[in-house]
Amino acid sequence: MRCAFGRPALTEQSPYVPDGEPFPTTYYVTCRHLVAAISRLEAAGGVERWSAAAETDEELAASRIRADEEQRAIRRELADGETGRDGGASLDLGVGGAGPRAGSLKCLHAHAAFALAHPGYELGRRILAEVEPLWPSRCCTEES
Repeated sequence: MRCAFGRPALTEQSPYVPDGEPFPTTYYVTCRHLVAAISRLEAAGGVERWSAAAETDEELAASRIRADEEQRAIRRELADGETGRDGGASLDLGVGGAGPRAGSLKCLHAHAAFALAHPGYELGRRILAEVEPLWPSRCCTEES
């Protein structure tokens, strides 16, 4: 996925680094503007607020369950049979490295990145809706 200026807005990571160490997050936001904006949401209690919303709102809860299932399938596909140092345990992680029991979202950046990569993810879409503007008026990689 690319930003409004054609630059990479996120990356897709292998579930294992070359030495076999698990890498729990599949999608990473790379746009400096989005990283900073989502960090501000987290600093303002966004992880706790969105975790609670994902537990109490049926639509968000269902969206998260579907995204976690999709994330597990993506991780297995990216691993291409490799199981790394953990014997494949991290392939069962959902969005943002979440275990099988949902709980806290842990990282809004991971949920936003998943939503950018998979636009049907409602929880991530709503998190991104709090980023105003989604893209800056000028590319964040340009020098001032």
